[in-house]
Amino acid sequence: MSSKEILLIYDRDCPACHYYCQIVRIRDSVGTLVLIDARENNAVMKEVTDLGLDIDQGMVLKMHDQFYYGADAIHALSLLSSRSGVFNRFNFWLFRSKKLASVLYPVLRSCRNLLLKILRKTKVNNLDLPNNDHF
Repeated sequence: MSSKEILLIYDRDCPACHYYCQIVRIRDSVGTLVLIDARENNAVMKEVTDLGLDIDQGMVLKMHDQFYYGADAIHALSLLSSRSGVFNRFNFWLFRSKKLASVLYPVLRSCRNLLLKILRKTKVNNLDLPNNDHF
């Protein structure tokens, strides 16, 4: 990972999460957003699991060795976002407030869990794996 890479770790099997991560944009001056599928066996996902962060409870943003989780991640993304396009302006407006992000994020997480259930997709369950053997 270069110092200008910002990693966003999320569940690619969730259509809503995937859509959000595909259209969110950060300012060029901040760095490059790299999307990481939480279901893949990789060193970053091992770090997330070792920190005790349950990817089913929130996405993770890693920037300069700092981890942002759940509502903090979406709040940080909104502050880093470019203001180009309707979606990115709306994302900034909605999640720039840490308080509002902390209220809205659990609602979004519940919608994600319901969507996964409707689509009959499993959760990532990164903290439930014995000895984290998957990672």
